[in-house]
Amino acid sequence: MPTYLARHGQTEWNVAGRRQGRLDSPLTPLGVHQAQRNAESLRAEPIDAIYSSPLGRAQRTARIIGDVLGLPIQVLPDLAELDHGDWSGLTSAEIDARWPDERAARALSKYTYPFPGGESYADADLRIAQVLAGIEVQGALIVSHEMVGRLLVRRLAGLEVDAAMRRDHPSDVVFRVGADGRIDRLQSAG
Repeated sequence: MPTYLARHGQTEWNVAGRRQGRLDSPLTPLGVHQAQRNAESLRAEPIDAIYSSPLGRAQRTARIIGDVLGLPIQVLPDLAELDHGDWSGLTSAEIDARWPDERAARALSKYTYPFPGGESYADADLRIAQVLAGIEVQGALIVSHEMVGRLLVRRLAGLEVDAAMRRDHPSDVVFRVGADGRIDRLQSAG
């Protein structure tokens, strides 16, 4: 059976271009609609468990989907988004004003670069490996974040780091990852 990966719906800070990391902002009306559409796209899928990040935006998305599927939500703290440290809550312009050239330095080594006062993808990859080792992933939906989603796809599909770092995860798409590593996009109409 496959594993399903959803990102939280659009948030107010997504619209404003602010990095959320471990901070939170509420879903926008579009974000609620995205979660509802994702739930509809999953209605006929063989899902028997839903795991969620502890952050409010992911939990709200997971609850919307869980209500449609008739499943409870299990919150796993280690599914939280990467800790953006000192960059949390800031826009790119604000980061560039305070840390000139740091976003460029991060782009050169995105996987190993730790956010100032936060963590790197490599740090988070270790906790994601532990999460996946501790749960039954087949038939599960995991609701998390774009950065954590890259690491989940990497682990589940056996992707190399560079391939995983190039992936995105729009809020209106659910990925179905087969036991053979095949990745399908589920997207409902409307």
